[in-house]
Amino acid sequence: QVQLVESGGGLVQAGGSLRLSCLASGSIFGFNVMGWYRQAPGKERELVAIITSAGATNYVDSVRGRFTVSRDNDKNTVYLQMNSLKPEDTAVYYCNLSVRGSGYWGQGTQVTVSS
Repeated sequence: QVQLVESGGGLVQAGGSLRLSCLASGSIFGFNVMGWYRQAPGKERELVAIITSAGATNYVDSVRGRFTVSRDNDKNTVYLQMNSLKPEDTAVYYCNLSVRGSGYWGQGTQVTVSS
């Protein structure tokens, strides 16, 4: 059983920074992809950033250059450093793990950026 637990969300002013963390526990081995998605009120969930177990990354265009995804494989933890935050970044951020054909989600953490 794989579980994901996010932390680090909160309220920040525009231009500020936050760092999200996601700890994965359970049977995690082999190639996998961890990432962050977000869902704003009234909108569909969208991909924000992903990182493979080999370290390859990808970002949605709207956060490229402002957000950085990283991971510590020894700790089974993925991070999302968010800088230069904008009000449109306000959403619930979800951690995702894809491994051996299965996908897992965390419970989500709220990020609110005030103008």
